[in-house]
Amino acid sequence: MAEVIKINSKLQSWILASRPRTLPAALVPVIVGSSLAYNQGKFYPMYSLIALLCSILIQIGTNFTNDLYDHLKGSDTKERKGPQRVLAAGLITVREMEIGIVVIFGLAFLFGLYLVYSVGLVILWIGILSIIFGLAYTAGPFPLAYNGLGDIFVFIFFGIIGTVGTYYLHLKEFTALSFVTSLPVGALVTNILIVNNYRDIEEDKKAGKNTLAVLLGREFSRYEYIFFILLSFFVPFLLNIKYDFELWIFLPYTTLPFAIMLIKMLFAFNGTQLNKTLELTAKFSALFGFLFSAGIILGK
Repeated sequence: MAEVIKINSKLQSWILASRPRTLPAALVPVIVGSSLAYNQGKFYPMYSLIALLCSILIQIGTNFTNDLYDHLKGSDTKERKGPQRVLAAGLITVREMEIGIVVIFGLAFLFGLYLVYSVGLVILWIGILSIIFGLAYTAGPFPLAYNGLGDIFVFIFFGIIGTVGTYYLHLKEFTALSFVTSLPVGALVTNILIVNNYRDIEEDKKAGKNTLAVLLGREFSRYEYIFFILLSFFVPFLLNIKYDFELWIFLPYTTLPFAIMLIKMLFAFNGTQLNKTLELTAKFSALFGFLFSAGIILGK
């Protein structure tokens, strides 16, 4: 059964629909990209602030869209193992959610126009693509999440594009360094989705939602999760060896016991037990990201 949360107002329903536990996925790429820009000698706080606001809005808009279309496709029911969903619970109507999606993505677009005006048309295309793919994650004729492409989407947009795009705001260039720096961000944000899909394999199979976990199985998901953690820990070493970052860049290595604990949980837990693993994976992504950002600022 889904984790039931007592809701006393419509505002609380909208907060629940925004999925606050997933919002580190929006924060970390902007923080890491901004830290690298600061490291490279150009940093405009207002650009990062607006980028952060847009990133959060796009994340929320994507979550709203997921809630709507998973409900319409029958993926979200009262029997699901994950946290309560507002449409399945009758807390928000389909029409209200449709309006909410338009409002949230519309606000992201409007705020993003400031960055387009300040930096250039490249940012317009990044913003438009981010909104389109946020919708296409569960909506449209070929929903990414239903066709084994959700992990790739999250890795690219909430990892590479979010981080590299933020860096571009400040220096107006794309570099190999910004790409390398984006890899831990994408990896650990994708791990949040991996745990979610791993938990929901049986329900997703019944609903025809062909996530990678459904297509390739539990063992694949476990080792995909481990691979992304290893990738994340490899990048600070690469930055130290190839790009001459100082030892501060190894600050994220202090999270190694946390990472080992999460891997053990993934192998040991099932069903609703994985909700805790999901929550801690999101927290680990944020903690690693903040330490990584600190290491970037101090490391050169």
